[in-house]
Parts: sequence; structure tokens; C-alpha cells
Amino acid sequence: MLKFSPNFPGESLVIGYPQIIRAAPHDDVILPCHLDPPFNVEGLTVEWSKPDLKPDPSDRLSRVEYVHLYRDRREVTDMKLPSYVSRTSLFTDDLKHGNISLKISNVTVADTGRYRCFIPKLQSRVKESVVQLVVDLDFAKTSSPETPLHPGHNETGDPKDSTDDTADFTPGARSSLTILIPVMFSVILLMSVIGGLYIFLNDSMKNRSKT
Repeated sequence: MLKFSPNFPGESLVIGYPQIIRAAPHDDVILPCHLDPPFNVEGLTVEWSKPDLKPDPSDRLSRVEYVHLYRDRREVTDMKLPSYVSRTSLFTDDLKHGNISLKISNVTVADTGRYRCFIPKLQSRVKESVVQLVVDLDFAKTSSPETPLHPGHNETGDPKDSTDDTADFTPGARSSLTILIPVMFSVILLMSVIGGLYIFLNDSMKNRSKT
């Protein structure tokens, strides 16, 4: 896990998503990335790239292309990876709040990999972060489209495994106890009355026999 030293007063850090985002083919996904504390980046360049893609060393004119490039308050498409054309977008209305998350539509298995969000001219010690996406053919969709998918779906433990002492004390058990207690009390009371009546009658019969 990455650890950062405390930021200087007024300094915003680029913060990505620390866990793997999983999706099924044809999903729309969001790769979360933001500035903390929030900072208006409408006038800055925002780069989304795949850091594991390298230029062809045999071609001196080759260059690293972008998944999405925002510059001069608009998207720049002439440096975009062909496979991402018309499939990516930023939340431009939220750039003023420091939200630089990237939406990728209709993902494919080929989109699997690490994504780098980078603001080159940000006055900060932390100008970039990396978000990892895995597109799996066997992934069962459990979230609505355009929702960041949590790794392993962030499944919570089975309630049956809870260590809470009240976990097994279900409403059904309460109802049973509510009925059982008055019944037991009535039985005990009835037995006491019968026992008292028996003693009274027995004493009466003894007194009659004496007379």
C-alpha cells in the first residue's frame, strides 16, 4: 500500500483507487481518481494512459498514445489510442471540484491493465496515481453500469458467522419465549391451586372421620 507524507497546506494530492476494479465485457466502468483536498483543474492538462505500453524502440518517431487526453479545456483526440476512440470521457462539470475520474464504455478483455492518471503541471509532490482494471469473461455482473466495481464485490461476511451474542436470538425465538413464559406461569399457578385444594379436602375428610 502506498503511503504519503502529510501534504503541505494548500497542496492537493492525486488519489486513485487502491483496489482492483473488476468488470464484465461490455460494461461501462469508472476509474476513480480525484484531488484531495479538492482543487479546480479545469485549466490544467489531465492525462490518462496505460503505463505498461511502451513506444516501439525501433521507431524513433513513435510516441506513447493516451487513453484520454484533456488539454486546453477540451479532449485532444489526435494522440489517442485507436481502441479507445469514442469510448472514454471525463466528468467535465466536476473538474472544478478535482474529480478526474475516467469513464470507459463497452469495455473488452483487451482493456485489462493499469491506468495512470496524471496532471503534469499540478503544483504538488503527488501528481499521479494508478488504477487497475480487470475485465473478466466469467465475471458475474452484480452492479449497475457506470458504477465502480469493488474488488471481489467487497462481499461482507455471512451473518451466520457473526460473533455478536444476539445473532442467534431471532424474532422467532422472541415470539416463542413470549408465548412459553405465560403458559409455564399458568401451569405452575394451576398446579398450586390443585395442590392447595387437595390438601384442604384431605384435611376436611380427616376431621369428619374423627367426629
